[in-house]
Amino acid sequence: MNAIPTGGLFFILVLLVLISGFFSGSETALMSLNRYRLRHQANNGNKAALRTAKLLENPERLISLILLGNNFVNILASAIATVIALRLMGEPGIAVATGLLTIVILVFAEVTPKTFAARRAERVALVASAVYAPLLTITAPLVYAINWISAHILRLLKVKEAGDGDERLSSEELRTVVNETAGMVPARHRDMLLNILDLGSILVNDIMVPRNEIVGIDLEDPWDDILQQITNSPHSRLLVYRENVDEVVGFVYLRKMLVGMRAGNLTQSYLESVVRDAYFIPEGTSLTVQLLNFQREKRRVGLVVDEYGDIQGLLTIEDILEEIVGEFDIDPQITPPEIRPQDDGAFIVDGAAQIRSLNKALNWNLPSDGPKTLNGIVLEHFENFPEKGATFTFNDHPITILEVEDNRVLQVLIDVAETQDEDDDPPVAANHAS
Repeated sequence: MNAIPTGGLFFILVLLVLISGFFSGSETALMSLNRYRLRHQANNGNKAALRTAKLLENPERLISLILLGNNFVNILASAIATVIALRLMGEPGIAVATGLLTIVILVFAEVTPKTFAARRAERVALVASAVYAPLLTITAPLVYAINWISAHILRLLKVKEAGDGDERLSSEELRTVVNETAGMVPARHRDMLLNILDLGSILVNDIMVPRNEIVGIDLEDPWDDILQQITNSPHSRLLVYRENVDEVVGFVYLRKMLVGMRAGNLTQSYLESVVRDAYFIPEGTSLTVQLLNFQREKRRVGLVVDEYGDIQGLLTIEDILEEIVGEFDIDPQITPPEIRPQDDGAFIVDGAAQIRSLNKALNWNLPSDGPKTLNGIVLEHFENFPEKGATFTFNDHPITILEVEDNRVLQVLIDVAETQDEDDDPPVAANHAS
């Protein structure tokens, strides 16, 4: 090194600082790279992305290579700086060179390149991979030896290797990723993706039509009443039973009734001949599982039953799809029929209204992990059947019992939340269908 002039040593020192900055910046870029975007580009045939993805398949080797190169150039730079200091200032220059080199490396080889790389991670990583790919091949034996020593030290410290599933995203983590796509994915599409993630936590009990609201054809009724019901029904399929829902026969599709009507042989015998057997759904089934079950069984409607086989409600595939894409009502300002807004901002609500429906329609946040209907909330609070006029507060909302019949609460009055200022506007009703 004594044969190299001082000017040459300065040039080498500057070059080493720049190389150190490349190692530091590229490490930051490669480790902070968006892996999902990289995989997408690699799948589309981007050669630089393919090369980078291959390097990141074994991050331990890559990190060892980067640290090996970075430490080598930093140590070499320190040695050259010491030689320069000795030539210019003698032994006192060593301390000066140490201080100056520390500042230079910190600013030009660490902070600045890492900050730049963090802001341009993808561009820097793709360029750096073109350097590291051949360099990793050349230094493979040395990198392997370093990794072997490091692995045995970690084994002595009982540090386990990362599993294959460590990079997999949980449902909540995936939710965070989707929420961070604001500006790149339309809000409507983002909401649909989040709704899909929610399907696994929603049960068929949460969205089914309750047993007491099931509309069907009782074969024991007079035929004229059945004809009128078929003619006026807003539904495309109806449950068919004898005397009560527990004596279910099956489901009839009204389009088949039209075929019989056109043929002029629409009779009760024809009706019974086109009834399709009922499909039963165990309560507690998640919507994700049930959607797949509907697809596998080629069904669009089923009856939810409890562990004793008693019918609890009715579920259609449209109910599940509405949980994903939203309601199908034409007018988004229409509130569900069981929720009737009042002029003072309060709401008269049927006792059979589901808590999820209230939350969706009124943009409230009532807890739905307990009773599923408003009637259930009332009974849970009073632990008995309340009298007309009884009041209580649920989740800051004053509730007054308006009508009770037999063993059901038919109507209640829900006032605006007590914490809401009087000057605030009442909640806006959102679109929802029962």
